[in-house]
Amino acid sequence: MAKTRPRRLRVIEYQVQFVSRPLEFLISAILLAVSLPVQLSVALLIYMQLGRPVIFRQIRAGKNARKITVVKFRTMTDARDAAGAHLPDDQRQSAMTRLIRRLRIDELPQLWHVLRGDMALVGPRPLLQSTVAGFGRLGEIRNSVPPGLTGWAQVSGNTRLSNAEKLAFDLWYVAHRRAGLDLRILAETLLVPLRGEVRHDARLARASRWARERFGRAVEEAA
Repeated sequence: MAKTRPRRLRVIEYQVQFVSRPLEFLISAILLAVSLPVQLSVALLIYMQLGRPVIFRQIRAGKNARKITVVKFRTMTDARDAAGAHLPDDQRQSAMTRLIRRLRIDELPQLWHVLRGDMALVGPRPLLQSTVAGFGRLGEIRNSVPPGLTGWAQVSGNTRLSNAEKLAFDLWYVAHRRAGLDLRILAETLLVPLRGEVRHDARLARASRWARERFGRAVEEAA
């Protein structure tokens, strides 16, 4: 069966941004300074429990698929089974590192990326380059904006969403990127550690309907 080709596959230009670059730099610098004692404490705890390295580094796709190295606190061991394959993620975490991940503290070092301009405070999360390339033209649209420290998909279900659902959220966000939406995402990000990840079906229905109207079944097929 022939695949449905996405309609209106073009990178959309935006005139409304979240904040100017100087203001985003200032906000990131303040957040980094405020969180620095927490980051140092977490780094020490990870070193004592997991050893070195404390920081996990991985190449991800930035704006326009440009290669960037994303850092975060390491929260998993390198434990493997008899065949040499990594054990499931849950078996490679401790109670402490699960808490660090739940509170999103492991991603605080990414504020450095925002300061450098490799990431924004809000945007689609940075994915592997191979993953973005697998999305085809949809990946180009998704990565036409800088990746974010948090995003619309992350406050709308995150791990409770399928890859296709996350992609629909990301594409919807890119097309509707506005200051008010970004402020809402930042506010809701602060609530996620308190209330946990909540799947927002109404938002998902709206984003999925919007994606189908513009791209047909391309989102489901790409993810």
